[in-house]
Amino acid sequence: MSNHWFLTGASSGIGRHLAELILAAGDDLTATARKPESLDDLAAKYPSQLRVEALDVTVKDDIAAVVARAQARRPVDILVNNAGGGVIGATEEMSDAEVEGQIALNLMAPIHITRAFVPAMRLRGSGRIIQISSASGKGSLPTSSLYHVAKWGLEGFSECLHQELEPFNLFVTLIEPGGARTSFSHNLQFASEIAAYRDTPAGHIRKMFETAGNELYTLDPQKIAQAIVDVATSDHPPLRVTLGGDAFGVVQAALQSRLAFLQSQEALARSVAFDS
Repeated sequence: MSNHWFLTGASSGIGRHLAELILAAGDDLTATARKPESLDDLAAKYPSQLRVEALDVTVKDDIAAVVARAQARRPVDILVNNAGGGVIGATEEMSDAEVEGQIALNLMAPIHITRAFVPAMRLRGSGRIIQISSASGKGSLPTSSLYHVAKWGLEGFSECLHQELEPFNLFVTLIEPGGARTSFSHNLQFASEIAAYRDTPAGHIRKMFETAGNELYTLDPQKIAQAIVDVATSDHPPLRVTLGGDAFGVVQAALQSRLAFLQSQEALARSVAFDS
């Protein structure tokens, strides 16, 4: 029996590859994009399987109606929160609008969309929720503080949700890819530069992103999309899937560093309890 997928950010990058794989497999897809015309070719090729919805995921008031139309068409089996984007700059360089925009796009949107689907999935007793996180949900890099805030927040939200929903046969999976060769890198925005940061780690990282070519992005988005499909359609999806050697290295180093630091503080941690 075919699945009905709901996919945000379907117009390009990993989302576009996912859409193509889902439709080629014969599944139904409700795909959202800020520019729905970008999916006209797929709509013409798969008229009975694909429904395209115009949606800016940061506009909370528009989410409920789009979700309701998708559910009325057919109950959604697999939700993929894929829409996202980045702003590069030292924290001080970012405007209030850039700060709020990063949180709205990369954290609040997937939270609101997930919450909109959970009740029906829980009542039906089945469902898959796929959150496109990042290696940035574990590691950190100067110039990306608000992106990290959002992805670290998405990791915590999804880990808790996984524990809440597993008794209902609902599975939440975080996908943590590294640098994929997609339009994401070309669509990066840059905060207004403050000269004082130019010769600091933040300035050097900013310059790297400004001048980087494809050599910085080594992962094949088609392969990432196929891995996501395989995970989403498995009987018991894992909580986390890290994709890419670069992502594996970042996550491994971050976890090892934190564990070593924690272990070095064990005596202090235990010293603040009441004397027995």
